[in-house]
Amino acid sequence: MRQCKSWSALPLLVLLVPLVLLGLGALAQKLPTRDEGLFQMQIRDKSLFHDSSVVPDGAEISGYLFRDTPKRYYFVVEEDNTPLSVTVTPCDAPLEWKLTLQELPEDASGEGSGEPEPLDQQKQQVTADEGTELFAYKGNDVESYVATSSPSGLYQLELLSTEKDSNFKVYATTTPESDQPYPELPYDPRVDVTALGRTTVTLAWKPTPTGFLMGQPVQYCVVINKEHNFKSMCAAEAKMSTDDAFMAAPKPGRDFSPFDFVHFGFVPSDNGFGKDRGLTSNKISRAYVAKPKASDIQKVCIGNKNIFTVSDLKPDTQYYFDVFAVNAATNTSTAYVGTFARTKEEARQKTVELKDGKVSDVFIKRKGSKFLRFAPVSSHQRVALFVHACLDAVQVQVRRDGKLVLSQNVEGVRQFQLRGKPKAKYLIRLRGSRKGASTLKLLATTRPSGKQPFPSLPEDTRIKAFDKLRTCSSATVAWLGTQDRNKYCIYRKEVAGSYGEEQRRREQNQCAGPETRRKAEKVLCKYFHSPNLQKAVTTETITGMEPGKTYLLDVYVVGHSGHSVKYQSKLVKTRKYC
Repeated sequence: MRQCKSWSALPLLVLLVPLVLLGLGALAQKLPTRDEGLFQMQIRDKSLFHDSSVVPDGAEISGYLFRDTPKRYYFVVEEDNTPLSVTVTPCDAPLEWKLTLQELPEDASGEGSGEPEPLDQQKQQVTADEGTELFAYKGNDVESYVATSSPSGLYQLELLSTEKDSNFKVYATTTPESDQPYPELPYDPRVDVTALGRTTVTLAWKPTPTGFLMGQPVQYCVVINKEHNFKSMCAAEAKMSTDDAFMAAPKPGRDFSPFDFVHFGFVPSDNGFGKDRGLTSNKISRAYVAKPKASDIQKVCIGNKNIFTVSDLKPDTQYYFDVFAVNAATNTSTAYVGTFARTKEEARQKTVELKDGKVSDVFIKRKGSKFLRFAPVSSHQRVALFVHACLDAVQVQVRRDGKLVLSQNVEGVRQFQLRGKPKAKYLIRLRGSRKGASTLKLLATTRPSGKQPFPSLPEDTRIKAFDKLRTCSSATVAWLGTQDRNKYCIYRKEVAGSYGEEQRRREQNQCAGPETRRKAEKVLCKYFHSPNLQKAVTTETITGMEPGKTYLLDVYVVGHSGHSVKYQSKLVKTRKYC
């Protein structure tokens, strides 16, 4: 069963509304000055104003509108010739709103029973008459009605959203000169772009006079997105939030409706659930709008600085920038005139031309990329692409006449077969590792039937050392081979006892061949293959070592064209005592 709303929890100002409307007797009585400490405590308690149609004097309230469903708010001006200011802030949709002064019926003078009429009954009496329209507006700007002298009476604010369900904020005060809740803009409220890069934009703006003239705590928040500028902070926050962010959790004992389930992400069932509760179908059928990606809009609050550099942007992309001055005490805000800018393009890289059947050495900076172009002279049916990543993995992308035909991460040696087309041109993009610089060898050919430039490799390129076969002067190792007859060369190098895996990994350049080694480090070379892959393993005992020493062992496999690939290095230590 739904709980009835109670007006007993409203602040002192709301409780006095019926008395003001009745105007007890002919004597106009001035209400006592409000207790500012009590008032601030009350407006911070959101439960006092939750779902209330009364606007408190001097406090900003938030509200929610269903599409095509008007909502009315009321507030009281106690005395004639009172200043009045009403500000409405649309958040995520344009609003239609109007302010009217209601005429109270004569029989509501308070004479007769002596009992004040309930506020709901008074509102029913005044809504029968449209009253005098003071101001009307339609749009999504932050708009205010300001009057230096207003008559006493009951004022009605009616709001309507015709586009979609929407959030809004309302602020009304009878002391606008002293309240000044919104930070004041400087004489030039524009946001300027002072520096522009490929991934950064520097913004600057003139400070609000509210901070240093009025002594109020003011900070600045910057909003960045790719769609448009925002006219208010709540508009930006509404864009960042999901639909159910504005839906309060149900109170204990309250029933759920299908509309509640939609907002919590559940799809309502068709079992007549809504019919039992008399709910209209338009509330159930509203589409659930997903939250935009986190990267699409960002809000950064930077304190009282009025210069800020936005980083980690994408090159050649247009961004919109908004700055808001926020009163840290009241959380009210004012928008500067936003700006937009397009980041600079990435520096155009020189495209390397690949020759058919020729190996090219490529160096890529950390996080960098390289472009290569392959344009076969003759007609072809297939293109063979050989990639040998010497260090960390690299990303390889191939486009044939602009169409993406390959995208792979490559470690070690890989071969790709691409379908050819007459007069086709291939653009190859190589993207380096985040860990460090990358080097690789690359070959493209339209004659893949010939001998491969790189030797074939097994899936496992580790070197196995047999601990039980270690002696003071020798070590026995094994490695896998393939079905192709290849040449294998073993090298050894004495290293310090503190030589670790990290240092070994840094030196693990698979493209550095035997020609880079000293002759004294060479142990032997031999040919090996096996028709049966299950038996394609070979062993070798390395002699001539010293007791208690650490050695780095390397195995190179050399292809028919002379290009070599190094297996993963292996550290071994001879026995100290035998």
